[in-house]
Amino acid sequence: MSELRLALGVPRWAGRFYLRHWPVVVGLSLVGSAQRLVAVNWGLPGFAGFASEVVVMAARIALVVVVWRLAARGEEWRWENVRTFVSRHWQSLLWQGTLLSAAFLVFDVGLESVSSSPTYLAVLLFLKNPTVIAFTVVWWVGLIRQAAVSRPVPAGSGRRR
Repeated sequence: MSELRLALGVPRWAGRFYLRHWPVVVGLSLVGSAQRLVAVNWGLPGFAGFASEVVVMAARIALVVVVWRLAARGEEWRWENVRTFVSRHWQSLLWQGTLLSAAFLVFDVGLESVSSSPTYLAVLLFLKNPTVIAFTVVWWVGLIRQAAVSRPVPAGSGRRR
């Protein structure tokens, strides 16, 4: 059960991070929200549709970069810790995959299959961008952070940091 506890530490960290930095996380995510609302509900013709997708992609990349930089502040990320973490805590990573898959099934497959109405989908995507999608970005950064920041514990010590 300690591997499940370790896995649950990431979404807990992500929740605290999201609440602490919500203005920037939600702000960058609203770019995608507005674009999806307009594109799905009313459509964006030709070049306007393409250009709006480029703007959304830029905002999402900016979100990843900002979350990454904020998560890295004050931490020493050691990429060699990732290999150690993966070999010692692979069960925790399986739990992470299970939790993320469950979230995907509920918030992507489940909610998007409720109705085929363009208005429903437009509003759903408007709401998902600053909530579900943004939280998932924070969660993924948190997962990488957990593996890279964790300090390797000598074998046989019985302790994890």
